Amino acid sequence: MRIDSGKYGGLCKCGKEHHMATRTCIIESGILKRLDEILEQEGIDGKRCAVYGSNTWSNPLFTHPKAEQEIILQSEGLHADENSTAEVLRQLDSNVELLLACGSGSIHDTVRYCAAERGIPFVALPTAASVDGFCSAVAAMTWKGYKKTINAVAPLIVVADLDVISRAPAYLTASGVGDVLGKFIALSDWRIAHELTGEAVCPVIYDIMKDAVAKIWDSCLDTLDGDVDAFESVMYGLLMSGLAMQMMGNSRPASGAEHHISHLIEMRPDGLGGVNSPALHGEKVGVGTLIASRVYHQMAEIEDISDLVKGYEPLDDGWIRSFYGERLYPTAVEENRNDCLAAVTPEAIVKAWPKIREIIAEIPSEEEIYEKFEKLGAKRSLSDIGVPEELLPVLVQHSPSVRNRLTLMRTRRMLKLS
Repeated sequence: MRIDSGKYGGLCKCGKEHHMATRTCIIESGILKRLDEILEQEGIDGKRCAVYGSNTWSNPLFTHPKAEQEIILQSEGLHADENSTAEVLRQLDSNVELLLACGSGSIHDTVRYCAAERGIPFVALPTAASVDGFCSAVAAMTWKGYKKTINAVAPLIVVADLDVISRAPAYLTASGVGDVLGKFIALSDWRIAHELTGEAVCPVIYDIMKDAVAKIWDSCLDTLDGDVDAFESVMYGLLMSGLAMQMMGNSRPASGAEHHISHLIEMRPDGLGGVNSPALHGEKVGVGTLIASRVYHQMAEIEDISDLVKGYEPLDDGWIRSFYGERLYPTAVEENRNDCLAAVTPEAIVKAWPKIREIIAEIPSEEEIYEKFEKLGAKRSLSDIGVPEELLPVLVQHSPSVRNRLTLMRTRRMLKLS
């Protein structure tokens, strides 16, 4: 399967021009053996450096690409952060003109950041259907403890070898499924923000994301039988999700309340008692999706919201300092300085509430998502990802403060709800 990414660029019917850096994505069995041929066809040349996680380096199924330099990062404890990027930049030869990202999510975010720093392109060689950001132009980084998206570069091309991806550990595929099914929440939050403030929604990007989620919802269970076509569909959905983010120029179509729950756990603020979850990003997003689905459907049971709406109140700086701690306070307080919720009025919530309930009705129920995850063997509860269950109310209440982005979870601050 080949995805011609270029056709998504240019002037859109939404009135904006979408810029695409990724030219093409190829999903095919044995395709890594043809990498040199593909690069030549695409006119991509120059001295190469391949960056690996140690697990990918030692994977006998992965065909090592030709490269003048190789950098191997230890997979255990690897995160896309200031440490991994500094190590790559420290080792990177000054004459390298092309980076090859060989691995899964952390390697790709590390490489895309380093490519941006050096002003050189990179090629994505994913080894598992574990995350949806392979095509993204932003890097999901934990920077000095704070989870944020940093502008970086998208890959010129993506070459996904199904011989490798279909044989990756099942939990990695389950993580990718969790990441993409979170879009049920993210897309709903985007539409709800439109109803509350008029935030623009591009119908083309929205439809791409909706199609990506549908592909994975329909095919993910077939991966349990080793069905290569099912892995192709899952990988297609993951790549299209990344291309949609690239079109948008940010993660709005792919990240909502479910990601904010995941990010808060990953940041380990003082208010969570130092919890250190060992779970993968997609596993935490999957659990966040279950939580958000439950909360949103419970909210939709309220037919008349008018008596429960209250005026906007900004977050207190003292609370931010207390909850996030001194380590994270400077970034957290700045993130919430110009609170997007301030644009929402009580009248807007009351007026939009019938439409918001309709939007929530389109989100699969917690039970439906849980059943899908259970069959996949995916993480399904806070305890599954190493987080005490008693922290659930804290995550629901405080996760929106991670990112200054309007979601229904953030809007709960203007509702008198238990």
